[in-house]
Amino acid sequence: MGLFDFFKKKPAAPKVVVEVLYPQTWENGEAPVEPTVLAAEVLQPTPGEAVEIQVPSHIAAEEVAPVAEVVETVETETETETETETETETETAVISETNLDEGLTKTRKTWSERWNAFMANFRSVDEDFFEELEETLIGADVGAQTALQLTDELRNEVKLQNAKSKADISRVIIDKLVEHYRSQGVNEDASMHFAPEGPTVILFVGVNGVGKTTTIGKMSARYKAEGKQVVLAAADTFRAGATQQLQAWGERNGIPVVAGAANADPASVVYDGVKTAIETNADILFVDTAGRLQNNINLMQELAKMKRIITRELPNEPQEVLLALDATTGQNALQQARLFKDSTDVTGIVLTKLDGTAKGGIILPIRNELHLPVKWVGLGEQVGDLQPFDADDFAKSLFGSLLIGDDK
Repeated sequence: MGLFDFFKKKPAAPKVVVEVLYPQTWENGEAPVEPTVLAAEVLQPTPGEAVEIQVPSHIAAEEVAPVAEVVETVETETETETETETETETETAVISETNLDEGLTKTRKTWSERWNAFMANFRSVDEDFFEELEETLIGADVGAQTALQLTDELRNEVKLQNAKSKADISRVIIDKLVEHYRSQGVNEDASMHFAPEGPTVILFVGVNGVGKTTTIGKMSARYKAEGKQVVLAAADTFRAGATQQLQAWGERNGIPVVAGAANADPASVVYDGVKTAIETNADILFVDTAGRLQNNINLMQELAKMKRIITRELPNEPQEVLLALDATTGQNALQQARLFKDSTDVTGIVLTKLDGTAKGGIILPIRNELHLPVKWVGLGEQVGDLQPFDADDFAKSLFGSLLIGDDK
């Protein structure tokens, strides 16, 4: 026998004697003469060989039954828990939309406070009154140009309706504001456009931090839920976080994401994205772009290059160039819109974080001064919180409480 043969040799399987631990039945008050024993094989399992244990015959069947009942109970509880988890997951998958009135709570509250403070100082309709009105409108983020235009219109309207009392003046001004909001949308195309055939390309632009990537994630999930096949292209190659965030959205919603190496040419990612969309017969391709300083000439050149690549492969694309703006920045958002409009063919605005700001009035100058349609508004963190913009509903939610004299 070699030195290591001892360790190679399999040990013999010992017999184990197990004493029965359950109570024995005594007859005539005396203990059993011979103890009942149970022979068992080695307790270590042997692959492919079942170990059979013989249960003594004197154990009544009803004594074993409760064990089976316990097993059945456990299985039933487990099934119930699984069903409950499935129901919860199903409920989570349902997309619920935020009510517009709730999303505009902060903006509406600010409007009401400013308006009530303004009307509290009402004495008479004179030049001081209209100057103070103009300052109030500017403070509500409607923009200087829009505030001046509205004030001039209101001067004439107050005279035409011969409004003199505080109630009449308030009604005339609020009616005019509502009318102005609605009139801006008469010839405005706030709908989304889709290619008659082949994939529709939706290009997102905007500075860093405004919510471009998050908005793409929400919008792509929304369209996928409607039955459309979607592809995402992470063309913001200068920020690893942006690519990772878009990939997380893609993984969450089961949507393919085309990405490139860090600091790669963004146009190359767009090219790969377009090719992937065509080859997979996708309905929509969302393109996330870099958001460095909006007045950076290199950034605008990159956007122009992306559009050339897109139109070379798909002559009628992109159908939409959406500019994402952060509503919390107020007048800065208006300035960003001006610069991007001058540099790119913006087709519409996505106003994000509207629920977290009191500066929702910025929508008015964006539409009035730039004539850019606000197509979507973000009212929260969930997918259903991204909603199509409706000027009429917005005006009602913002000014409705003032019209009926009840602050929501």
